[in-house]
Amino acid sequence: MYMSAGSGHNVGALKGNSDKPFNGVKVFTATMMADRERLGDRVTNWLSKHPHVEICDCVVTQSSDESFHCLAITLFYYEELDK
Repeated sequence: MYMSAGSGHNVGALKGNSDKPFNGVKVFTATMMADRERLGDRVTNWLSKHPHVEICDCVVTQSSDESFHCLAITLFYYEELDK
């Protein structure tokens, strides 16, 4: 996996090693400082409860206004579906 920053340095992408297309998306967001500090733990917890998914891509987005800073971690994943 590798990390790259967007042109405004407010978006980063972590590319997975998967050749499979994604068929699921999970978004984690936080605006309050305490919630932003725990966002990584929320992602780790979700991943531990979903060991069968294969992460294809990850995008980290940060946006701000005068009062709030929003952090979003978006996981694109592949999950084997029942046929």
